[in-house]
Amino acid sequence: IQITRAATGLAAVNLCRENTFNLILMDIQLHEMDGLAATKLIKQSNPDIPIIAQTAYAMSGEREKCIKAGCDDYISKPINISELLGKIDLLIK
Repeated sequence: IQITRAATGLAAVNLCRENTFNLILMDIQLHEMDGLAATKLIKQSNPDIPIIAQTAYAMSGEREKCIKAGCDDYISKPINISELLGKIDLLIK
């Protein structure tokens, strides 16, 4: 497994323009560009790449907001590793 980290939403978009990824774990609270805006841009050029949104927001409607932005799934913080691995397994098959 190779992991690439982007410190900002804009950096994530740029990395996706220059590289191929099997899956993206996208934090919603990023600097320069939030994770939902970054997801929309990434999905324009890479519609098949699975994106799991991660957020500290556990409010009603948050999952739907992430899915509407183009995320394939959603997980709230603190992240349960077993749940995350299950979501990854489903998306990369």
